[in-house]
Amino acid sequence: MIQKLPEIVAAVDLGSNSFHMIVCSLKDGKLQTIDRLKEMVRLASGLDKHNRLDDETQERALACLERFGQRVRNFSAGSVRIVGTNTLRMAKNSNEFILKAEKALGHPIHIIAGIEEARLIYQGVANSLSSNAKMRFVMDIGGGSTEYIIGSDDVPKTKESLNMGCVTVSNKFFKEGEISKKAFTQAIIFAEHHLEPHQNRFSYLQWDEAIGASGSLKAISKVLEEKEWSNNGITLEGLEKLVDHITDCKHIDELKLPELSDERLPVFVGGVVIIYTTFKTLGIKQMTVSDGALREGLIHDLLGRIYDHDTRSKTVDTLASHYHTDKNHAVRVKHTVQHILRQIDPSVTQEDRKAAAQFLDWAAELHEIGHDIAHSSYHKHSAYIIQNADLAGFSKQDQILLATIVRLHRKKFSLSRCKELPAPWNRSSPLLTIILRLAVVLHRNRHMLELPSFEISSHKKHISIVFPEGWLEKSPLTYADLKIEADYLEGGGFKLDCR
Repeated sequence: MIQKLPEIVAAVDLGSNSFHMIVCSLKDGKLQTIDRLKEMVRLASGLDKHNRLDDETQERALACLERFGQRVRNFSAGSVRIVGTNTLRMAKNSNEFILKAEKALGHPIHIIAGIEEARLIYQGVANSLSSNAKMRFVMDIGGGSTEYIIGSDDVPKTKESLNMGCVTVSNKFFKEGEISKKAFTQAIIFAEHHLEPHQNRFSYLQWDEAIGASGSLKAISKVLEEKEWSNNGITLEGLEKLVDHITDCKHIDELKLPELSDERLPVFVGGVVIIYTTFKTLGIKQMTVSDGALREGLIHDLLGRIYDHDTRSKTVDTLASHYHTDKNHAVRVKHTVQHILRQIDPSVTQEDRKAAAQFLDWAAELHEIGHDIAHSSYHKHSAYIIQNADLAGFSKQDQILLATIVRLHRKKFSLSRCKELPAPWNRSSPLLTIILRLAVVLHRNRHMLELPSFEISSHKKHISIVFPEGWLEKSPLTYADLKIEADYLEGGGFKLDCR
């Protein structure tokens, strides 16, 4: 059955300062923006000293998402991408918030790593702003983190995410909106401390053009131009004048800057600290500001998935090559995995079934990468790499699911790891893992010869495999391996029959 492509797609960015949504029509592979929503939620301000989101901030965020949800709740599965960034990465109770947020939005939420956020930001800029520059430097000041990227055309080459943002810097050094020259100097030192280790990689010698991509940078650019401190985006000379003006004030209410909204005011000075430090540390003289940012990058990444150009597949291929896997063996395992999956219903929706097939393919490609570290317990090494590496296109939840399947593909079969996964994978991952386990067992001899066609069925926790008559008797090693596998699966409450 040919899957119908969505006519409308959307992306939602649950940032540490603002929540953003972009809705686009999709026709013949071309995008047209038809709606934008933005609300200042200041999620980062809700983190307490134990890195837990307080109830008041959660309520404010969920009220916003209820409004967003009204716009996208009825969109088809797979047509909406929603990501959480720095604050949801840090919050110890983010999982409980995400469950409520997903209910409000009607779609799954994925937490992305800082490096993945940087990649998506660059994609948003590259697809929104034409440039003749050979190498572009892009930065984005968020509420809780700042991303730095150098790239060429639409390919990011160097990426970094630092734990400083306009909300966190403002809250740390300018409490209650109070300003002093001492506090501003301390904030500058704080930002320098974060940025200096990366100074050489991102200095002006490494690129041809600087581009900013965030609400903070747009606000700063507008202020500079309105005050006639710059007529060309953000400039070092303009920033010097803005900093002098800020440090002459005792409180943010005294700033009285044109084009600066009341909702932006509480976090404005923190953003100025970061951009000013960045200009001084990296030797930047001028920066253009782009309309494209994370949400636009999400939309273009979503298009890749819709049109079967999934960044994650390229990432898996690169990782497999890096760790010198046996690609011919992986292909044989993949074919058997898909043969089994066609016969077994993992009890998920059509969209999740497609994702299940994808994750099993990736698991088959990556299950042996740990061999490059050590043969003993290689499955544990494989899982560790998958869960902790910076994998382009993958969310944290994606990586944990993939790592879990790979971790459990041999030896002890522990269901406790599966139960910790988000729905629906907490229910379907045991069976998905068994599918990979059986495919690996059946190809243990690593022969080039194809397996005979076999029938497999599953009812509750009972799995039955029927091979052509006499085949098991002629394959005593495989028969012995399947008996051992039956013992492992019995430890997880499953019964395996082979004949």
